[in-house]
Amino acid sequence: MRLVVIGLVAGLFSALFGVGGGIVIVPLLILAVRFGERPAMATSLAAVCLIALVGAVTYSIHGEVKPAAAAVVGIPAVLGAVAGTALQQRLANRTLSFAFAALLAAVGARMLI
Repeated sequence: MRLVVIGLVAGLFSALFGVGGGIVIVPLLILAVRFGERPAMATSLAAVCLIALVGAVTYSIHGEVKPAAAAVVGIPAVLGAVAGTALQQRLANRTLSFAFAALLAAVGARMLI
């Protein structure tokens, strides 16, 4: 049931705020379901594929998607995902936790300013 709630929250936040589902999914999988960092990140990426597909189709129906811009962002993002996955496999769990927490704190601080 916790995974269902996490999915609902991630989908809602992704569509409502345009945030990556991982910002919601990863912390919730770690805190609520006791996943390790790597399984939480991997599970999040798989779930985000589904979230992104449904969100993109829904926004496309409303004429909000800019396909050329999506390609310019998306193609390099695929390369970044490959590089990030390779790097993630080489980092210690503690380093991953601190780096993710720092990212969330920096984004939160920037949005408050």
